[in-house]
Amino acid sequence: MFNVLLVEDDKGIVTNLTEFLTSEGFAVKSANGQTRALELAAEESFDIVLLDVSLADGNGFSVCKAIKDNYSTPVIFLTASGDEYSTVTGFDLGADDYIAKPFRPRELISRIRNIIRLTGGTGSITLLGDVSVDTVKGKAEKNGRDLFLSALEYRLLLVFINNRGVVLSRSQLLESLWDYAGEFVNDNTLTVYIKRLRSKIEDDPQNPKIIKTVRGLGYRVD
Repeated sequence: MFNVLLVEDDKGIVTNLTEFLTSEGFAVKSANGQTRALELAAEESFDIVLLDVSLADGNGFSVCKAIKDNYSTPVIFLTASGDEYSTVTGFDLGADDYIAKPFRPRELISRIRNIIRLTGGTGSITLLGDVSVDTVKGKAEKNGRDLFLSALEYRLLLVFINNRGVVLSRSQLLESLWDYAGEFVNDNTLTVYIKRLRSKIEDDPQNPKIIKTVRGLGYRVD
């Protein structure tokens, strides 16, 4: 079941669209304004956001920017027919698609499923500063550019992501890489892979901000 956040201040649209989406197997939460929308986004994980431009408080553009900056959740704008300005502005802010009102419910369902299929939904994206990791596609990017991580570099990054805030000793990291590679990975190899990974994801590998060294204990990603 996919979770949908519907941000719309027209009560009629909210009622009808919620009923239709629910009948199609989606779980729907709704908000009529910017404040409540961002509260829900912080409280729960959504696979997609359906977002109107005009809201009871704030506006859809601000909501889109906040969601993209903090969660990378796919966004579909619901815009007035022929409103080219809203469409262009939405795409500039990172929106994934738009559909003009009035729209056919079946077309909206198709758009939603297509966007989720292409993006993998919200659960697949993890952000580390300006590095984004798509765990569905097995791909890491920095500022939109593919980092071309090797299999072991990617595995090492996933180990850190799955243990955010935890100090990992070198022996713990070695064990994780050894299990993945199916062969012995020695301490020198680990040093090389950490250095390579930092060279790809850090702005300044000599002063890392993502993979931090905890002296005498190991490494930590916050």
